[in-house]
Amino acid sequence: MLQTLHIENYALIRESDIAFGPGFVAITGETGAGKSILLGALGLLLGQRADAAVLADKERKCVVEAQLDITGLGLEPLFEEADVDYDNHLILRREISPAAKSRAFVNDTPVQLPFLKELGSRLVDIHSQHQTLTLADSTFRLSLLDSIIAKSRDKGVTETYAASYREYTALKHDLEALTTAEAQNCKEQDFLQFQFDELAAARLVADEQAPLEQESQLLSHAEAVREGLAAASSLLDDDSEQAVLSRLRQAKNALSHIASFHPEVEELLARLDSSLIELDDINKSLSSLADGINYSPDRQQQVDERLALLYRLQKKHGVDSVEALIAIRDSLDVRLQSIATLDDRIQALMEQVDQAFRKLQSAADALTKARAAAGAMLAKSLLPTLHDLGMPEARFEVSLSPAASYGPMGHDSVSFLFNANRGGDLRDLSKVASGGELSRLMLAIKSVLHTSTQTLIFDEIDSGVSGDISVAVGSIMQRMAQHAQIIAITHLPQIAARAGQHLKVYKENETDRTVSHIRELNPDDRITEVAVMLSSDPPTPAALQTARELMS
Repeated sequence: MLQTLHIENYALIRESDIAFGPGFVAITGETGAGKSILLGALGLLLGQRADAAVLADKERKCVVEAQLDITGLGLEPLFEEADVDYDNHLILRREISPAAKSRAFVNDTPVQLPFLKELGSRLVDIHSQHQTLTLADSTFRLSLLDSIIAKSRDKGVTETYAASYREYTALKHDLEALTTAEAQNCKEQDFLQFQFDELAAARLVADEQAPLEQESQLLSHAEAVREGLAAASSLLDDDSEQAVLSRLRQAKNALSHIASFHPEVEELLARLDSSLIELDDINKSLSSLADGINYSPDRQQQVDERLALLYRLQKKHGVDSVEALIAIRDSLDVRLQSIATLDDRIQALMEQVDQAFRKLQSAADALTKARAAAGAMLAKSLLPTLHDLGMPEARFEVSLSPAASYGPMGHDSVSFLFNANRGGDLRDLSKVASGGELSRLMLAIKSVLHTSTQTLIFDEIDSGVSGDISVAVGSIMQRMAQHAQIIAITHLPQIAARAGQHLKVYKENETDRTVSHIRELNPDDRITEVAVMLSSDPPTPAALQTARELMS
């Protein structure tokens, strides 16, 4: 229930604090006094977009704040999901800066507009005279029927259909993606196969490139390497007295005769002997290496051709190693296998889509059946209220027909058939109902479908009605107010007189601007205000007497 509304620097309102009571609240005032401004300010709290144009004083921010009692509305999961602290005493606040920057708060916690909008839809239902046009909208009609289903034993059918539709559309999307991929793959398969075959034919081996490059270098310089090894070996030991090993043996022999006479000579002799052994081993290795180098033109051609192949493949695929080529080859293999199995996957997915569609059809049929029952219930419930609203001969039916396709809301197209007169044919209400009849029909629907979970605000829904009908409209609102808070912006005294609380909106000309105010009327002021609405300002004695009778 809306308890208070604080508005600051919004359009014609400089600053205003409004307290709302439970039950039926009427708001009256002359045209242009600012009644619609109240709804605009309240709309900001319900998640509507902000506009800096609403700031009367462009140097100050606009603030709109409301306090509501949300006890028992079951909104705790919504708060938990948004990570916002829950309290039965709810405070909504919206601020608009002169730079058109908007901030929203729920219980002093900053929130995003989608959450504020979702929360607002659970708290307040604003119905204006222009909303009667939505009665011609099929989606709105379906929503009405589904709201009736939600309170019946068939309440699960809408969720079942929604789940079936999501499953079907997801599988259909996957099938379309696979089919598109198949068409694309058919264009690419030959090229991919050529690339794979080329890499597979290369018989790539990891870590082969570096050894081949080393071998190629050796084969290219084989003669020079062999000559260098032979020259080094000859210098070490060529059976001449000038060879290194020969002279070292002579030195060893000379020291061996005196080693027993001097301890340090013995140590030097041991070191010289060790060097002889090492150099002799080096000489043998040089000889062995020289003997092992055999230049082969055929082998050099094989190595060079292999390296040329590797370099060409690397350049073609934009990589710099054999390992990267192997990874590309394996990736191509996986992709080709995937293409090969794509037909089987498409066939399997088509079967899943068919099963999901049959499931969707079954869920849609159940939803259609539940909507037919809800339509009959709606028609039966509306007629007594329509009769009370001055249409005793009114007839109303809900007609369902198959839609062109299965959509998010089912496979139904719904029509509201109506005729306010005896004997006339039932036709779509958008073609036979007047503006006043549409307003009364919407009021009747609201009275049948309203719940205590929302505050209902009627913005001049009484447009096009008068006399006894307006008394009936007031009575219906008064009856609805026994279970929910009803706020009605009205020009009709018969409706205002039925309210438990009466607020008046009026304008005053101040020094620098025109300002709108709102105040609560006491019983005497209410009689005067109703009398003014009946006649003129000041009211006539007859109008005052009529006002007293209406109030009583």
